[in-house]
Amino acid sequence: MDLFDYQRKKVLQKEAPLAYRMRPKTLEDFEGQEHIVGKGTLLYRAIKADKLSSIVLYGPPGTGKTTLAKIIANTTNGNFHQLNATTSGIKDIKSVVEDAKSALALHGARTILFIDEIHRFNKSQQDTLLPYVEDGTLVLIGATTENPYFEVNKALLSRSIIFQLKELSRQNTKSILNKAVFDKENGLGNYSFTITDESIDFLADIAGGDARAALNGLELAVLTTEADSEGKIVIDLDVAQQCIQKRAVNYDKSGDNHYDTISAFIKSMRGSDPDAAIYYLARMIYAGEDPKFIARRIVIHAAEDVGNADPHALLVAMAAAEAVNFIGMPEGRIILAQAVAYISCAPKSNTAVDSITRAMEDVKNISISGVPIHLRDTAYKGAKELGHGEGYKYAHSFPGHYVKQQYLPDEVADKQYYFPSENGVEKKIKESLSKLRGESDIANDNLKGESKRHPENMR
Repeated sequence: MDLFDYQRKKVLQKEAPLAYRMRPKTLEDFEGQEHIVGKGTLLYRAIKADKLSSIVLYGPPGTGKTTLAKIIANTTNGNFHQLNATTSGIKDIKSVVEDAKSALALHGARTILFIDEIHRFNKSQQDTLLPYVEDGTLVLIGATTENPYFEVNKALLSRSIIFQLKELSRQNTKSILNKAVFDKENGLGNYSFTITDESIDFLADIAGGDARAALNGLELAVLTTEADSEGKIVIDLDVAQQCIQKRAVNYDKSGDNHYDTISAFIKSMRGSDPDAAIYYLARMIYAGEDPKFIARRIVIHAAEDVGNADPHALLVAMAAAEAVNFIGMPEGRIILAQAVAYISCAPKSNTAVDSITRAMEDVKNISISGVPIHLRDTAYKGAKELGHGEGYKYAHSFPGHYVKQQYLPDEVADKQYYFPSENGVEKKIKESLSKLRGESDIANDNLKGESKRHPENMR
């Protein structure tokens, strides 16, 4: 490093954005991601022992991917190079490879190459890395916000360990903000200001697990707020809202408002009011609710409150949950809105809930002697000698592919658990089931040839 580089870094450390200055230098100062860098974890031990193998760090923005790479740079005794996939190409990769070969040959030192946004490298660029990662010339650290299983070559992935970083918890983000408020060396501790707990809570909540966004909002608030008549800078909720350009919504994810909003959301879908359901959906999204949580509630509602009145509702809900996980936010809001609108407008039935509740009660309270013998498995040794399957009627051998016979155990033989409603598709199911339940098997008993046994013994 020459004098100019040194001077530039000194200036940057003072003038760089707060989020950059507050990056921790050690694992002990790193916030969150305890599942991968908590004391004793594989990655923690590898970094501490300077025995890191190639890894891919995958997670949302502001969760610490680049910070982890910088901590590794500070920890390793080897050479550390950094490339950004948006501005680097094959020429840059080859240059790093030549340096790595020299370092290995002359000093026995290994080289760690950190590639930010590795998903932006095309196949040819990723293939260029492959032989050098494979033979150990390079230890690769790739960082990506995109699913690496879709965006990174399989051959490169197979030679790397993938670590998924999660959105920072609200508590993690609050801790980072509070550090920045009091840190006099890298943070805002030398500024004369006060910030309300409400403002810290808002910034931590609205950042949605992105520490960079939270710190940017805090820095803007402190640097742009004028002192009051007493010469004090006060960062209150109104200032915090202005600096992050988002109005605070009364929505505490661990408090009553969270439960009240999700309750209103579900009841609006159940009540077939798409306008209200989409409003509460928007309220949750705006407040930073986890879209996976919302998607799970939609899936549950599709089975619980729509059920067989419209069997497509569950398919729509499941497709939406998978699509949101694949696409992410903010576009995921459109997918969620489509599912909510469909399910809100679908005919309703809660017979699935009632039927399984009745059945679970009987399983809990009524002892049975066992599965009826004619329904038992006949495939294992000695089953036929024990009479298993004797008297079983194979439904496909009868007109309409139906024959009346007892399926329930003797102790609950007369029980009925499923009562279809009159709504939507379930009305047709009810008509069909009523016909089957009311039919006699006399016609089937008189059927020429009677029941044919299934060639596989009808397991």
